[in-house]
Amino acid sequence: MQMLYDSDSFVVMQIHANAPEASAPPPTIPQLARHGFEIVDKRSGKEVYLDGSWAEMFQQRLTAWAQNTPTEEEIEDTLEGYSGLANTPICLH
Repeated sequence: MQMLYDSDSFVVMQIHANAPEASAPPPTIPQLARHGFEIVDKRSGKEVYLDGSWAEMFQQRLTAWAQNTPTEEEIEDTLEGYSGLANTPICLH
């Protein structure tokens, strides 16, 4: 898991769901890699997990941002668009 962005309104994490633990033996059964991105809307207390084609589209956005550094406002506007998909409440463990 890697934090990519953190502001007063949003947090974006890149998740490597099947990344091996340092002390764990390699799996004996092949696993489907389910890498993705978690976007947390701090204002609503909800999150959305992007995987599959959604994650690929978001990765393309990140690649474009790496080439042309966006403003914080551009990032926030983009994440605002994904916040409409957020319906999972954040629970503290």
